Amino acid sequence: MPQTGGAVPNSKRTSGWRKATVGLAVAERHAAAGERVAVPKSRAFVAVKRVGAAIGLKAGDMMLLDTLGAFTQPQDWDEGQRPIVWASNAYLMAQTGFSLSALKRHARRLAEAGVVSFRDSPNGKRWGHRDAGGRIVEAYGFDLSPLSARAAEFEALYADLQAERALCQRLKRQITVARRTIRARIEAAVSATLRGPWTQLTHLFEELLGRLPRRHQTPEQLARLLAWFTQLLERVEAAYLQATDQPQAVENAEKTWGQSTQNTMETDPREANSEPHIQITNQLDQVTRNDTENAELPTVLPSPRMRDQIEATPKERASDAPKTPAPVDLSTVMQACPEFASWARNMGGFLRDWGDLHRIAGQLRPMIGVSEQAWTLAQVRLGGQLATAALALVFEKHCAGELASPSGYLRGMVAKAGAGELHLQRSFYGRLKAQAA
Repeated sequence: MPQTGGAVPNSKRTSGWRKATVGLAVAERHAAAGERVAVPKSRAFVAVKRVGAAIGLKAGDMMLLDTLGAFTQPQDWDEGQRPIVWASNAYLMAQTGFSLSALKRHARRLAEAGVVSFRDSPNGKRWGHRDAGGRIVEAYGFDLSPLSARAAEFEALYADLQAERALCQRLKRQITVARRTIRARIEAAVSATLRGPWTQLTHLFEELLGRLPRRHQTPEQLARLLAWFTQLLERVEAAYLQATDQPQAVENAEKTWGQSTQNTMETDPREANSEPHIQITNQLDQVTRNDTENAELPTVLPSPRMRDQIEATPKERASDAPKTPAPVDLSTVMQACPEFASWARNMGGFLRDWGDLHRIAGQLRPMIGVSEQAWTLAQVRLGGQLATAALALVFEKHCAGELASPSGYLRGMVAKAGAGELHLQRSFYGRLKAQAA
């Protein structure tokens, strides 16, 4: 589309190189507006690069735009000036590596996107010259003035894109929390053989997992997906609460988790203490500590790696040995610490017993800044099981923003255990009660 006077050869009109379109007309209007403003080249290029993908530009388009921008000088972007580039096709092809057809295609896309305008000479050739001060006196070629006119528009678009990305990230995090909670509840119910529609809920959960975004999705799509996960979570929670109100279900849950706990606590599983652990939420207020809990506490078997660390530590005298806190139930720990449970399952898969959880706890420890010295001390003083439970509580509190120094808090728990003042059961039941409220 000619931008200056003079006749355009018929061959130029029929070649398709300047076929008039709405996009080219809009680009020329932007070029005329850009001549009336002064926008630095750096600002104009940063603005367009930030939103290039959003306005339909591809990598090759941006490469050509960068090549054209390299020919301009700072004074070309002053008010009343137009940054026009009259480099030949041969030179641009050499600089970009494009073929002639590719060069034309990228140039056309830049113009249709409204970031470049064609300023053609009467004979269709590109040329220009500058005065002694370096200002363009007359030129024909690629006009980059639309970048000046649209810099503010692109900056506003970038701000909107950033806000949309932040919203999408927030929705994705909420979906992740709901997804992990649903998985934890269903796995806990199935492991404890609680009665309920767990097969149906599992199928619904898997169907929703199949709808998780593989590529970019709009906030509206993510909000709709979050609503579905939230509805399923409410159904799972309702089924779980109903199942835990059934006496037989509670007995099965106690038996299942009690066996898995005792198998990792004693050398001979046949000699395990079969006393059930209370884990239903409507009895949380009845849980109190009994001094007789420390009377015949089973010995905790550490993992091989932990055993090496313990054997390398001088043994304490029997008279100086700290009082051992009451044992805690594995299922209670996992339910009271959903964030820790989610990370543990993601890293370790299906967790069969305390041994698996102890191994994963050692891997999660550095994530929250617990030093290896503090972790070793906790294992030596508390044993593998209670140290794992304590780390789970520290991990959960840290993720909730309740702790400033995870290592210091874990050392404080070890010190309380030595004084007989560590009540892990109360802490876990308190968190369960808060979740149910």
